[in-house]
Amino acid sequence: MFTTSAHLPPVKVSKNHANNTLECQCLSQFVTFPMIEKHSSDVQAQSQLSKSRHERVTEDEEGQRIDNFLIKRCTGVPRSHLYQLIRKGDVRVDGKRIKQTRKLVAGEQVRIPAIRLQVSEVVKVPDKLAALAGRSIILDHADFLVVNKPPGIAVHGGSGLAFGFIDALRQQLEQPKLDLAHRLDRATSGCLLIGRSLKANRKLQDLFRQRSVTKRYLALVDGAWPVDIESVDAPLLKNVEHAGERRVTVDASGQHALTCFQVRQRFEGATLMDVELDTGRTHQIRVHAKHVGHAVVGDKRYGDNSRNTRFRQLGLDRLYLHSSELAFDWEGRPVHVRAPVDVAWQQSLSALKVAVGQ
Repeated sequence: MFTTSAHLPPVKVSKNHANNTLECQCLSQFVTFPMIEKHSSDVQAQSQLSKSRHERVTEDEEGQRIDNFLIKRCTGVPRSHLYQLIRKGDVRVDGKRIKQTRKLVAGEQVRIPAIRLQVSEVVKVPDKLAALAGRSIILDHADFLVVNKPPGIAVHGGSGLAFGFIDALRQQLEQPKLDLAHRLDRATSGCLLIGRSLKANRKLQDLFRQRSVTKRYLALVDGAWPVDIESVDAPLLKNVEHAGERRVTVDASGQHALTCFQVRQRFEGATLMDVELDTGRTHQIRVHAKHVGHAVVGDKRYGDNSRNTRFRQLGLDRLYLHSSELAFDWEGRPVHVRAPVDVAWQQSLSALKVAVGQ
């Protein structure tokens, strides 16, 4: 059985709008690195028309769907365009038309037609961020890594960011094949599972899809959590427009979602909860907590602005959601990983008064 727990130095990340940088406070020192942003004009200037080609499916890629195979090889091409190429028969496997759900077999040849590709430049992640990523590793397995991701750092590039935490790890460890087995929100800290190869990562993702991974979190929620609420079973609908932003809402037409909550400690005005996910929907804990009237402290999307301001005045200036444990079986052996909260989290909670009777 693999069991691990590790302590990390306090990490605090904030954006400096004056010079467009992120400041990452680690080991009581500030590390500053640029917020490299992508612009549409840059993308247009860095695109080129590729030639029609044939790609051989490797052993690592066996079992991968054709659409995901193409996405990896056709950088910057919209998925909708790739699906259109498949439907039209421009993409073929061993000379035959296929559906987008077709799974590939090692040794097959995939024909990729001439297509306009985005030429991706190698982005240099700041050394101090890469070093921080390397220090965050709490389990180093031959097939995967588990890291204790600091809050405030996106797991991957996109939405204006040229790089993410996964890029920092690839650079620091010099392992370009590292890939995310799942996601954590930018503001959420804790256990993040990363595959070392495409084959290992597909197996890890299958475990998540089959709900074979135990996922536990710590969450500090606003107010006194009711003693009679131990779970929230409410369907979630993704990407609903609200005040100009996309968010998740409880809706009868949404996907099934079940979250289990247990009180760990009560404070005056807040409650520390142990949370376990039965399903893994986007923003599930945050939306379910809000649904019962007790949003996660520091949640700028689903929480109450005035309440968040009050907590910030007490020194609680982040989203208080932490992925504390992951557990699953790997090749017949149990794996159980715990990621402790950092010192900054612990110091923030000390600003709260413990409720009477605790």
